[in-house]
Amino acid sequence: MATATSIADTEGLAAVTMRRLATELDVATMSIYRHVRSKDQLVFLMADAAFGEDVLPADPPHGWRAQLELVCRVQWTSYRRHPWLAHIVSLTRPLLSVNALAHTEWTMRALDGLGLDPATQLHMATTVANYVRGTATNLEREAQAEQDTGITDDEWMRARGPALTEMLAAGAFPIMSSVAGRSNVNLDLGSLFEFGLARLLDGFAAVMPK
Repeated sequence: MATATSIADTEGLAAVTMRRLATELDVATMSIYRHVRSKDQLVFLMADAAFGEDVLPADPPHGWRAQLELVCRVQWTSYRRHPWLAHIVSLTRPLLSVNALAHTEWTMRALDGLGLDPATQLHMATTVANYVRGTATNLEREAQAEQDTGITDDEWMRARGPALTEMLAAGAFPIMSSVAGRSNVNLDLGSLFEFGLARLLDGFAAVMPK
């Protein structure tokens, strides 16, 4: 499983095949099927292991917000470590693995005892999980783009900076031009994740029972 995960981390989930795995392990392809029935089962086990790498604390920080921040950042770390993971997690067909469900239970506990009705509690827990997963779906594409082009996102933006400056200077996009001229913010996925998480939890705070 570690070998399959390593392949997925560096080359994407599509690169994980029974034949490729057998080649990496220097065994016959059919011997892999003595351990897993199919690629689907292999991916399930890989995902379960990935969610189990970072154990959520039995003694959580004080307050629902701090607890949700913690679980979201743990999941974000998992997705960054394994960019393919976000693409196999589903809201409507949840991953029924022990370690994935442990994250859901921990999140539900953070929202327990606050006076929320069950539907709101479930929707909040699902919303934060989906926020992390949704943002993380960009990770694999960024990694693939860097692998294909040989340049980082920062290098890509610097190379296109003059063209963007010229477009903004033409006057068709005055608001973008004004904001860009007054800001040196680097919009990387990490900063976007933290900004969005804070605003999402601000929204939760606004509807919490008093």
